[in-house]
Amino acid sequence: MPRLTGVLLASFRLARVVLHLLHGMAVMALRFPSLDDAGRQARIGWWSAGVLRVIGVSLRVSGTPRPGATLLLANHVSWLDIAALHAAVPHARFVSKADVLRWPLLGWLIRGAGTLFIERERKRDALRVVHAMAEALRAGQTVAVFPEGTTGEGPELLPFHANLLQAAIASATPIQPAVLRFADPAHRFSPAVAYVGDTTLLQSLWRVATARGLVVHVDLLPAQGSAHADRRLLAESLRHLMADHLQAEHRQATHPQA
Repeated sequence: MPRLTGVLLASFRLARVVLHLLHGMAVMALRFPSLDDAGRQARIGWWSAGVLRVIGVSLRVSGTPRPGATLLLANHVSWLDIAALHAAVPHARFVSKADVLRWPLLGWLIRGAGTLFIERERKRDALRVVHAMAEALRAGQTVAVFPEGTTGEGPELLPFHANLLQAAIASATPIQPAVLRFADPAHRFSPAVAYVGDTTLLQSLWRVATARGLVVHVDLLPAQGSAHADRRLLAESLRHLMADHLQAEHRQATHPQA
């Protein structure tokens, strides 16, 4: 019976996700053309928070998004990361792997939200994206990147790719680290959201939909200066800062309350 209940709950949640995606597509197609930037950002934040809600994930945000031109640097755990960060910082533009364009429905929505796409297999494409990021930062926008380049297990950070930090250095833009952690009542770092190895998007969707009590913590840390920095040293410094924050979470007593 518990297994059947879990299947029914997951099916209900996934049906709501599909409806929410279709609603987002309708809003983007019909309303976005007549909205200004503030109006679009408000709807992106509302829609992203809705994705978390309908899939059964609660959102907890600590810290304050830095206003104005900012490079938002986040660790990468799940396909849910963009929704979590957009719910917390709806005015951010993301840099994402071009692979997500092939995701059903989501790819179209992510493009419509102003995402910059990078072909990581093509080294020259990084230079193009760095120029586009620097232009957006000079225009006062917030640009968000995942410097690990791929998803990790959660507690441990992968090495950071420093290339994209050059956009912040070139435009003397502060960098705000954002630390993501998905928890559930039994784990401070929930295995239900792990999107690594051979896990497919559909498999990950099902695991998240069947999970109980998932919470995503988005911790916005103080912004760090970038002017005249060496990008590799800056990347390593930011990685240590974010890793220390995660390790502090990991060292806390592993009681059931996440």
